[in-house]
Amino acid sequence: MPTHSTRRTISRQWEMLKLLPNRAPGLTAAELHQQLEEAGHRTTKRTVERDLNELSSLFPLHCNDKGTPYGWYWQPGRSIDLPGITVGEALTLRLVEDSIRPLVPGLMLKSLEPRFNQARQKLKVLSEESASARWIDKVASVQPTLNLIAPDIKAEHLDLLQRALLEDFQLLCLYQSANKNRVHELTLNPLGLVQRGQITYLVACADTFDDVRLYAAHRFEAVTIQGQPSRRPVDFDLRNYIQSGAMQFGISQAIELRAWVDPALAKRLRETPLSEDMTLVVEPDGARLTATVNDSWELKWWLLSQAGAIRVDEPTSLRQALIDCQRQSLSLHDTAI
Repeated sequence: MPTHSTRRTISRQWEMLKLLPNRAPGLTAAELHQQLEEAGHRTTKRTVERDLNELSSLFPLHCNDKGTPYGWYWQPGRSIDLPGITVGEALTLRLVEDSIRPLVPGLMLKSLEPRFNQARQKLKVLSEESASARWIDKVASVQPTLNLIAPDIKAEHLDLLQRALLEDFQLLCLYQSANKNRVHELTLNPLGLVQRGQITYLVACADTFDDVRLYAAHRFEAVTIQGQPSRRPVDFDLRNYIQSGAMQFGISQAIELRAWVDPALAKRLRETPLSEDMTLVVEPDGARLTATVNDSWELKWWLLSQAGAIRVDEPTSLRQALIDCQRQSLSLHDTAI
């Protein structure tokens, strides 16, 4: 088994080889030392100089000694693509691994698995010596909502959804509706995959229809790729679709929200506004809120979660919908158990 010192030396030298450019004037020992330090390798300029001299006897490296300080680079036409990864690359792979898994086609994901494994191993090996390698234990991303458990998605179904999307083919599916215990047979034209919280959605339009809808990947009961090319609505763009507010669910129509908010909520909204045009006019007991927002389920869920801290004044239809929802909730809670 190699010692910690040996692993540290190999990792440092491997990273150094990846840092070297393939043309003059190259990088000086001081520049390499700085970049290695930034990558989490604790070393000295003298050690870097010794490493360069050792590596030049094994690899086609060239030292530009026409002026000082000397610059090091790969000999013309002799640079090589090293299979190793840097600490920065390892950190990046570990940070994005979980979030990209549902969005990368299965065949591509298989080719990434060795890189994910290599990233985990590199950070584990270097964690005792490198502060950068320990960074993965000091950062995290969490959902601001209730942490629900992700639904199970059949791997073969997700693979077929990804393949049809990648190759632009139609899908024949059996799909379980969200609110009714019914299974529908659908021919879908896949347009995109979107991860929203714990749920993966297929963005698609049903055959013979142009309206774009969302289909939760875990609700597919059967998936078959058809031989027919997928039919894509004219001018459809996934980024524009998301920016329109479609992923918030509802009619995605912009409305002007007018409401009263208490001082505590007003403070939070100043820190994280509802919209670019949001205004808060301070009053003795709170603030008057005005903002342009999408009329969506997500908006209603947020407003209900702030009950007691906000009173919606306009639109009146939204105000009434919130009143009806809260009355229904009170009725349920008043029912004797």
